[in-house]
Amino acid sequence: MPLFVIEREIPGADKLTADDLRGISAKSNEVVCGLGVPYRWVTSYVAGDKIYCIHEADSADVIERHAREGGFPANKVTEVAAVIGPDTANG
Repeated sequence: MPLFVIEREIPGADKLTADDLRGISAKSNEVVCGLGVPYRWVTSYVAGDKIYCIHEADSADVIERHAREGGFPANKVTEVAAVIGPDTANG
């Protein structure tokens, strides 16, 4: 399945409480279960006024459906072209 980076603009995201983040996570999980298509939330990063999410789905349309049904913004959805890290240098 393709991997996507989702940029969610949420003013004050870095000030969300643990309870807020738990609630957002629970809603996301609920929506994923109800999609009826292959979908996997990999991880998310909260930074400043944004949350950057890594999800696997068949298409950007499914990513946007997840956002709509969850009430989450999906300001930018980009398919990942490659994944690199420190070990990439080793060939």
